[in-house]
Amino acid sequence: MRLGRDGIAGLIGLAVSLGLIPFAIGLPKLPIVPVGPGFYPIIVLVFMAATSAALLVQDIVAQRRAAPAVMEAPTGPPRAYDLVLGAFAVVGAYTWLMPYLGYRIATALFVAAFQIVLERPTTARQWLILVTIAVGTSWITYLLFDQYLAVLLPRGRWVNW
Repeated sequence: MRLGRDGIAGLIGLAVSLGLIPFAIGLPKLPIVPVGPGFYPIIVLVFMAATSAALLVQDIVAQRRAAPAVMEAPTGPPRAYDLVLGAFAVVGAYTWLMPYLGYRIATALFVAAFQIVLERPTTARQWLILVTIAVGTSWITYLLFDQYLAVLLPRGRWVNW
């Protein structure tokens, strides 16, 4: 049996995540903080292992269903270089604006801009959803990290907020 691109990517992702999980578990525990430094890496690595395994299984099933006698050249999705460039531009603007606007405003603008780059809203309802998601994401992550986990998030030089 031959693996496709997805199967190889899934196999690599699974190997990397399973290889790093023991290191994340071995991080020292902090007696003061209930959530230690290994908590989030473990969550990310377990999620990565699960999704990589699913990708691998999906590719194996797809390879078995494919007719072995007829091997056509794989045709992938159309290239979207404009989306990649747009995403890089939005991330670059976010990192540049963060010290000036602060975490809350810069994050709301980042989430809104990223959504616009991926798919521009066309109706008033879609714009309302976009704004709700952007402001909600900024507000929830601020509450989680600043208020609950006591992580100091950047305040803006221009707005001090």
